[in-house]
Amino acid sequence: MTNGTRTRIGWTDLPDHVRVAVEEILGDRVVVAVSQHGGFSPGTADRVRTAGGGRAFVKAVSPAQNDRSPHMHRSEALVAAALPSGTPAPRLLGSYDDGDWVALVFADVEGRHPATPWDADELAAVLSTLEAMAAALTPAAVAAAPTAAERLAQDFAGWRRIAEDPPADLDPWARTRLPELHAAAERGLAALAGETLCHLDIRADNLLIGPDGTVSVVDWPWACRGPAWLDSLLVLVNVQVHGGHDPEVLLRARPLTAGADPAGVTGVLAGLAGFFLDAARQPPPPGIPTVRAFQRLQGDALLPWLARRLP
Repeated sequence: MTNGTRTRIGWTDLPDHVRVAVEEILGDRVVVAVSQHGGFSPGTADRVRTAGGGRAFVKAVSPAQNDRSPHMHRSEALVAAALPSGTPAPRLLGSYDDGDWVALVFADVEGRHPATPWDADELAAVLSTLEAMAAALTPAAVAAAPTAAERLAQDFAGWRRIAEDPPADLDPWARTRLPELHAAAERGLAALAGETLCHLDIRADNLLIGPDGTVSVVDWPWACRGPAWLDSLLVLVNVQVHGGHDPEVLLRARPLTAGADPAGVTGVLAGLAGFFLDAARQPPPPGIPTVRAFQRLQGDALLPWLARRLP
């Protein structure tokens, strides 16, 4: 599990007019708000209860916390409003946007994040849910969503940037394979064609396991159109990071990833590794001090997997 942001604001930190707008969406007065841990947004992430006993999840942010976060909330509002009813995601009850503050109000989903290292039963439930979700979201429910290649083109150029200015602590294996890693990442970008609506940020802290074992997928700002196997691959990246299972075995065992082009999968893993390692050496974004360490953790974890696939 990630530690996420340590500077998150809470419900009581919101301006009065934002809280009033949220209460208008809920149709009742908020009497209890409990901040939730995990994730990296510096904005609010509160489970709230109203005077009449209603429950919801509220997230709100302004440029004062992070200048990119309001745009992400606006993107998520568009995606969440368009998701089909059968999508395993919380239902958007409403949103508020005054040009400064953006607030999203979701139906509250009872649940907890999966255990890490990953538990076998929870992992199987997550992978089955992602496979069913891919089927339900093909063709993409948000036709205007960007393609995965458009979302990731800049990120997948990470190895090129690393080759131009290699860090002193770059892994020796990666240092000797920089041209090959860059070429693999370009192949990965080309492999991202598809018409499935992909979440693109699947990891343990963006998943909830309900009391009955059902899985909900939360936080959709990066949704894009890509191959049906992409979200399943991303959860296997999280397995590689946190441990518990061999992701290569799972890759071959699950129907979506088993049918994916092996060179394309290797390329996507290479592109992600280059992105994580390049981004990790940048200054932390305002209000999100822990994200660079998590990116480094992910990049370092992917290199042994890549070494298995690029002997």
